[in-house]
Amino acid sequence: MSTVPRTAETIGSSLIPVINKLNDILATAGVELSDISIPQVAVVGSQSSGKSSVLEALVGRDFLPRGCEICTRRPLVLMLENCPPNSDDDRVEWGEFRHLPGRRFYDFSQIRQEIQAETEREAGCNKGVSEKQIRLKISSPNVLNMTLIDLPGITKVPVGEQPSDIEARIRRMILAHIKDENCIILAVSPANSDLATSDALQIAKLADPSGSRTVGVITKLDIMDRGTNACNFLLGRVVPLKLGYVGVVNRCQEDINKKRSIQEALAYEGQFFHDHPVYNGVSNHCGVPQLAKKLNQILEQHIRKDLPCLKAVLNSRMHEAMKELQTYGDVLESKEEKGARLLNILRRYCDDFSAMVDGKSQEMSTKELIGGARIHYLFQSMFVKLLEEVDPCERMTDEDIAYALRNSSGLRNVLFVPEAAFEVLVRRQIAQLSDPCHQCLRFVYNELIKISQACESTGLQRFPSLKKHINDIVEEFLDAALKRAGTMISNCIEMEKDYINSSHPSFIGGSKAVELAGQQMRSSKEREKVHTPEKGQISQTVAARSVVNGVSNQGNRPQSDNERPVLAGGSSSTSKWGISSILRIKVSSRGPAATESPEDFHMVEPMSSTIQLREPSPILRPIEMSDIEGTEIVVTKLLVKSYFDIVRKNIQDLVPKAIMCFLVNNAKRNLHDTSIKLLYREDLFEELFQEKEETVARRKHAEELVRVLREAVKALNEVESDVEFQHRC
Repeated sequence: MSTVPRTAETIGSSLIPVINKLNDILATAGVELSDISIPQVAVVGSQSSGKSSVLEALVGRDFLPRGCEICTRRPLVLMLENCPPNSDDDRVEWGEFRHLPGRRFYDFSQIRQEIQAETEREAGCNKGVSEKQIRLKISSPNVLNMTLIDLPGITKVPVGEQPSDIEARIRRMILAHIKDENCIILAVSPANSDLATSDALQIAKLADPSGSRTVGVITKLDIMDRGTNACNFLLGRVVPLKLGYVGVVNRCQEDINKKRSIQEALAYEGQFFHDHPVYNGVSNHCGVPQLAKKLNQILEQHIRKDLPCLKAVLNSRMHEAMKELQTYGDVLESKEEKGARLLNILRRYCDDFSAMVDGKSQEMSTKELIGGARIHYLFQSMFVKLLEEVDPCERMTDEDIAYALRNSSGLRNVLFVPEAAFEVLVRRQIAQLSDPCHQCLRFVYNELIKISQACESTGLQRFPSLKKHINDIVEEFLDAALKRAGTMISNCIEMEKDYINSSHPSFIGGSKAVELAGQQMRSSKEREKVHTPEKGQISQTVAARSVVNGVSNQGNRPQSDNERPVLAGGSSSTSKWGISSILRIKVSSRGPAATESPEDFHMVEPMSSTIQLREPSPILRPIEMSDIEGTEIVVTKLLVKSYFDIVRKNIQDLVPKAIMCFLVNNAKRNLHDTSIKLLYREDLFEELFQEKEETVARRKHAEELVRVLREAVKALNEVESDVEFQHRC
């Protein structure tokens, strides 16, 4: 079986049909691929310049709307395909519209009617225009392969429903097509007007200043004034164009009314140029056949030059479309596929969750703390720091301590600091640690919720029902873990309150506390001591008071006079407590050293030689306090502070451990198994893998885009193979 070598002519003639096919293929994708530049020919000219006649002459058929006003109101993409005649079928010429795929029009008058109807559907019935294209493919043995775009004629005066800026709109529409470097501009100008001011040549010059891709067409040469001709224009002496000019003779309106065929018009045109004394000498610039041949050659050369770039663009767009298609995933059909996909999604979700907690996530931020780093910050920079700043004696006044000491002594005088009072006070202080511990737990819980939301991969976004189920499971799982961790923290606080371990090696102990209290009181008295007796008495009172209050504010700010505790009747602790009993004085509201009076002991006037006591008040408060009790307050505060520091360190260590164990690490260990247990059920697969309608539509669109681009690349590969074969030959 021998291979017949293909000539350059056959190879060249195969380029345009492939480009036409490519244009047709890309058109199926709508505006998505409309920005891909395909070599084609755009026909521009003013209204009634003869554009329609030129196109019909190239096709050899009457198929375009006609009239004295604007006829072309939408861009018409006309793909001409040369097909060999078939002896078995007389219907070798036909047309097909892109908006009516599969329907062939063998009657070209019906093609005209469909163009009019489709124009009116989009642009209305009263001379309106539209940028939306009409695509028509004509197959005939009488045409040369090329793609032409018939654009609306440039008009000056709006008619019908046309807007006042109709000229500017049409010019913008024309420029949008012809500014493309792959577009050959066919500028049509009538010979019976001033060609130097031709609208077609002017707008072509805007898009193609060098004139390297503009072909001039001069129509109506047969109706020029007698004695004149367009020879200088045809030879490019007036407005030079690198691709030159071609002159044609159109059918007049009378010819159309008399139904004069295009074949007869072409015969008349040929005879006109043959007999004309001037045009006969420039025959290569005259006639519709010469124009068709010239356009075919120019278009083929342009295609051959642009082929590598076009192929690169198509390959790039195909890879982009394939990448987008991959983001939507494959359609899941069988239960096995859905089950495998579910396991994969859950594994990936839980892995991403653990990675964010452990700081191994690929989404590493350089702008803020995320994931586990935020949890660590909550523990160290917020929780631990907050507990360090807590005053061990906060909200525990000297009055509270005094009442606790006296109440714990009962009927007896206090000889030593009662242990019961110390335990009551320290338990109350420990209880204050509960709220910040539970707040820390809640903050970590919120961070885990944020982490779970950040782990929603593209695969999970595809299935909203599955996403909702997973979010519900994670929330329920973390809620249950939150309760267990909260119970553990509460138990830790209760354990510290339940057993006060006074034998703890770090606890200061009673004897050491008494020794420190004595040292502090002596030091304070020495600092406050003055020379005068009256002032000395007051100084000792102030010294005792400063020691009591000083212990409570160790590591904290000193109390002001307004903040000092009050015991009975609104008097300050200084006026009733401390060393006043040692000095045998009574501090009252009448002065700092007022003597005692019967009223101060709540005595009543003698009646009938009988001394009577008043009824005791429902709430009794001590009238005065000894200096020993003042010392005991200092000792008690030292003990409370010492033991509170021990508990604080325990809580700072145990609470983060409880949160990590019962909440954070528990989620890392068990979330995956819990999700599988609750979701891996065949009766749930259909619901879980229900996709969004938007996702389904986008996938179909992406699939269609990939299919179109693959066909386009395949078509170009075939042409490239032909070109390489030609070079080898």
